[in-house]
Amino acid sequence: MIAIIDYGLGNVKAFANVYYRLNIPAVIVKQPDDLKAVKKIILPGVGSFDHAMQMLDKSGLRHALDEFVLHRNVPVLGICVGMQMLAHSSEEGVLPGLGWIDGKVKKMNPTRLTHSTHLPHMGWNDVRPVKKNKLFKELEQSARFYFLHSYYFQVQNENDVIAVTDYGGLFTCAINAKNIYGVQFHPEKSHQYGIQLLKNFAEL
Repeated sequence: MIAIIDYGLGNVKAFANVYYRLNIPAVIVKQPDDLKAVKKIILPGVGSFDHAMQMLDKSGLRHALDEFVLHRNVPVLGICVGMQMLAHSSEEGVLPGLGWIDGKVKKMNPTRLTHSTHLPHMGWNDVRPVKKNKLFKELEQSARFYFLHSYYFQVQNENDVIAVTDYGGLFTCAINAKNIYGVQFHPEKSHQYGIQLLKNFAEL
């Protein structure tokens, strides 16, 4: 069973619909007791870093997630702001993050961008895996995903980087440390590529 965390942010129904079509059991979780039988966790997120952290704390799920991810080693996939929340901190706000992966979130440098819109980085872009990882099974070549963000995750340990994207220079778009995964893009909006990635996560 895959738990899709609903703390008021992120299109949780889109993830549930993908897994429904794949015939993979998934449940939308709004309270700690609903986590008991889960084998995987998806942590979505949109909007600003501090607001996301406040909403997660308000949901009452924060401590339960720490228990399942850090102590029971349940695989988790943070998505967009959900990935950024895995860090210790963000330049976008002042609140501490979950601190599950060593690193901090930084604002992309607009002076390096030639695009007329500059920021946010919005739309489809190539994702290049930099090492073999089960999350990108069958996505090693020509994978494209949908992005919408102005901040990126700067990891402390380069071994945690599993994929990069070029937008005015390469930035980390996917990370993995032990049972903890994160992607900056939106697989739920990325058609066949996103479906394959979510299937891969379910099969870890």
